[in-house]
Amino acid sequence: MSDRTTKPAPTGARAARKREAIVHAARALFLREGFGVGMDAIAAEAGVSKVTVYNHFGSKEALFTAVVAGALDEPLHTGDGATGPDLAGLADAEDLRAAFLAAARAWVRAVRENDEVRALRALVAAELHRFPELGRAWRELGPAGHHPAVADALRALADRGRLEIPDLEVAVIQLYSLLVFPQMVFDQYGTELGEDLAERLITDGVDMFLGRYGSQGGRG
Repeated sequence: MSDRTTKPAPTGARAARKREAIVHAARALFLREGFGVGMDAIAAEAGVSKVTVYNHFGSKEALFTAVVAGALDEPLHTGDGATGPDLAGLADAEDLRAAFLAAARAWVRAVRENDEVRALRALVAAELHRFPELGRAWRELGPAGHHPAVADALRALADRGRLEIPDLEVAVIQLYSLLVFPQMVFDQYGTELGEDLAERLITDGVDMFLGRYGSQGGRG
């Protein structure tokens, strides 16, 4: 692993554009060629130098982890209430349960329909056998780092007093386990949940989550 991992990543608008280009290029190449693709190829695809790639990510393991973490939360980034979930708006919702259910349904629908994210999940499972260092990088990131959009939404709900969350990492995993992981498990076996069962899991999952974390003043 490169010693550049100890250096702070570049900041600013120009650096952000380069980082986005690197992640986009890495995602395409990882999906096409697997984790064994070279950093030279990733840099060339992104239109930057290999030094720039290392300055931003420090190692290929860190880059791969960033690609997968971004993909896992990708179905949450539309936030328009019509085509994707609006987790960011939950803290301001008048009826928290209704808003949570709407966001959960949109989230699950997006997960079911995103073929590229499904391919990335399969790639992680396959490459962990050949590259155990990926597992170490993944563990070091932590659940909140794996799913920043979910972590940010739950943190906002806790800050506003809508939920009481003593352990954010546990809450992130539990929410994924209730809403998203069933879809992943069935997909892993080449099938999918029926619409009726998916809806029952969503409704019960939201109720279980709010029942566990709903504060006295934030249940409505």
